[in-house]
Amino acid sequence: MTKLLREIISIDEEKCDGCGLCVPSCAEGALQVVDGKIRLVKESYCDGLGACLGECPKGALAVIEAWVDPFDEEAAIAQAHPHSIPLTAHASRRLGDAPVACPSVQFRPWEQQAVAPEAAPQRSELRQWPVQLHLIPPQAPYLQGAALTIIADCVPFAEPNTHAKYIKDSAIAVGCPKLDDGRAYVMKLAQILAQNDTRSLKVVRMEVPCCGGMEMIVRQAMTASGVHVPLETIVVSIG
Repeated sequence: MTKLLREIISIDEEKCDGCGLCVPSCAEGALQVVDGKIRLVKESYCDGLGACLGECPKGALAVIEAWVDPFDEEAAIAQAHPHSIPLTAHASRRLGDAPVACPSVQFRPWEQQAVAPEAAPQRSELRQWPVQLHLIPPQAPYLQGAALTIIADCVPFAEPNTHAKYIKDSAIAVGCPKLDDGRAYVMKLAQILAQNDTRSLKVVRMEVPCCGGMEMIVRQAMTASGVHVPLETIVVSIG
């Protein structure tokens, strides 16, 4: 297999204590606990976005650039979710036996809330179109001097007040760090930052670990553009 120069996770074995907290945050199942240390199962399973970095209390993980096997998304998905067996049968696996299924796809029911009296319709605070990050032109006039909010796809379904809380008075961009092309997002955001006098950045993401990749995408975009602005991250809970 031809090696590519790309970003990949590096593990400092001296710092790693094998706690395994990073394993569930890797949606691709690229990390395992082996002989008391975190190991990269296979180079081609790691997308290099670094969603696992924030879960390591020892700072043993880092994103580096190296000549490695290209990322194989299909193989990584098959590794993380073998045979598409229901995740409830796998969610209790002991760390080190097998990759733990990503919490973003684990079944999580909650009790139906009491139905409240019908409230007045909320007004839309949307000031732009399009909203999908892939589709937003970097030179769009609404981006100039804007407070830019990056919203994960699932947020509006979990937070009913998304318009009032996160869209009002902001330019927004919407995307999914797990299912979309993270590298393309980094490039697009870097272009936006380079071409506009962005006042601030806000990331609104879900609590599932893989959604932390959205913040990593934004940080990588700031590094690539050479533009650094205040960054705030808001985590929305499920249920």
